[in-house]
Amino acid sequence: MNIGQIIAKKRDKQALSKEEIEYFVTNYTSGVIPDYQAAALTMAIYINGMNEEETTNLTLAMANSGDILDLSDLGIVVDKHSTRWNRR
Repeated sequence: MNIGQIIAKKRDKQALSKEEIEYFVTNYTSGVIPDYQAAALTMAIYINGMNEEETTNLTLAMANSGDILDLSDLGIVVDKHSTRWNRR
């Protein structure tokens, strides 16, 4: 698997697998995938969209790419935030 194949797949209007999405998020956040390739994938997603499963998998991959606060002791918690990717 490589980012070029993932970009081409989305460019060609195909759905990305969970593994492809996780590959992208893991390798982008660790600095392996450069910004220009992330931009190309983002553009392909913007133009061709994502189905519900892809959107869910991308959201979970992004959430799991960083630290997660456990606020369960507080009861029901509602949060309004923005996500940004920090390279490590």
